[in-house]
Amino acid sequence: MGFKSDIEIAQETTMQPVMEVAKTAGIDPKYLEQYGNYKAKIDYNMLRDTDKKDGKLILVTAISPTPAGEGKTTTTVGLADGMRKIGKNVMVALREPSLGPVFGVKGGAAGGGYAQVVPMEDINLHFTGDMHAIG
Repeated sequence: MGFKSDIEIAQETTMQPVMEVAKTAGIDPKYLEQYGNYKAKIDYNMLRDTDKKDGKLILVTAISPTPAGEGKTTTTVGLADGMRKIGKNVMVALREPSLGPVFGVKGGAAGGGYAQVVPMEDINLHFTGDMHAIG
């Protein structure tokens, strides 16, 4: 019995609707701009309008990926999974995770194994803009 591939793991995943994720995170739906059932932008005014104390920040940046491709995204998702496992409230923000393919330096940027972001097609294709749609 071998290990499952990244795509097999991703295809077996059941995604939660973004409205459920937002509710779990305590985000009022009025601050969401939905893009389908699984993606949304959060209105920056939420920071001004809420009385919550500031959270803590861990920034994962400038890591050299392993030969297997584990880099910033895999590290970030794995760290978030571990923190949730010990009862911490966690939110991950990936800022342009797929710029590598634009510059021809690597493949996709959705993480790997059980520490990946789904749907990987959207992460790898659409996060960097609409250049793929120009023809």
